Amino acid sequence: MLEANDLYVEFAGRGGRRARAVDGVNLSVGAGEIVALVGESGCGKTTLARTLLGLERPTSGQIRYDGTPLTYNGRALKAFRRQVQLILQDPMGSLNPRHTVYEAVAEGLRIHRLPSKYTPAATSRDNALGTAGGAGVVDEEALVASALGRAGLRPAERFFQRFPHQLSGGQRQRVVIAGALALDPKVLIADEPVASLDASVRGEILSLLLRLRDELGLSALVVTHDLGLAWNIADRVAVMYLGRIVESGPTEDVLTNPQHPYTQALLSVLPESPARIVLSGEPPDPTRVPSGCRFHPRCQLVAQGNGSPACDTQPLPILPAGEAHQVACHLPR
Repeated sequence: MLEANDLYVEFAGRGGRRARAVDGVNLSVGAGEIVALVGESGCGKTTLARTLLGLERPTSGQIRYDGTPLTYNGRALKAFRRQVQLILQDPMGSLNPRHTVYEAVAEGLRIHRLPSKYTPAATSRDNALGTAGGAGVVDEEALVASALGRAGLRPAERFFQRFPHQLSGGQRQRVVIAGALALDPKVLIADEPVASLDASVRGEILSLLLRLRDELGLSALVVTHDLGLAWNIADRVAVMYLGRIVESGPTEDVLTNPQHPYTQALLSVLPESPARIVLSGEPPDPTRVPSGCRFHPRCQLVAQGNGSPACDTQPLPILPAGEAHQVACHLPR
């Protein structure tokens, strides 16, 4: 449904240098599939997500939706963004405090200038979920009620005139999700969708995303630094470091048998891990990407003397998009 082919995104840095925020990425999200993009802060996850949404133009490479290359004229982008919707991390920050829940959910319908009388493609599946009144013409109010119902806010009419400050954190995130669902998208890109929520609410939102995948056939890219979240929700995992994917594959394969030292370090912070791996320093400046393996200055195996001469001299190939477990590392596994 959504894929990045040989994607590079650079920004102007100090001293005329270029910051390589996304530095050669191949990534695909299949129909009805949830892919988790994981990595620590500053590794390029959000820039990649924004580029997949068409909010940033790639320096080179290509975004494809349903097999068609993304073009950046206004009409094409508008049509694309109706099919690929964003769920932001902070619902209080993404909702206008002066707008009611109804206005927040209806905003997308109005931006895309849908007629006041509109027959959504999902009417039949809405009926199966019990969230729409029946086949035929549906007006804006019914679409808003349907979206809120699918997001788990029922009865929807009870929430129409509430403001964000009158809702709990979980309810606000459900309103954000409803705003995305109102346009009947095919792909959701969720940037840390539960990071700002209490632990008791996080499971509810993750269960909601899984239910939407199962009942509506939605695809999703979930951007997160939490491998525990990836384990619970994702079909596949892509691990990103300093602008590039260093390991990817089926969730169970990657998280039970991590091959890259960086993935091993990320997993070591989980409570059930037998030993914690502490990486030295911070991720390097993206304007000064290290030679050879970009992870070698912080690699615990190199620090222990178990590295290879190629680690700091020989560049690694860019991983292709695919479902098999694959890793970019010089060291034997």
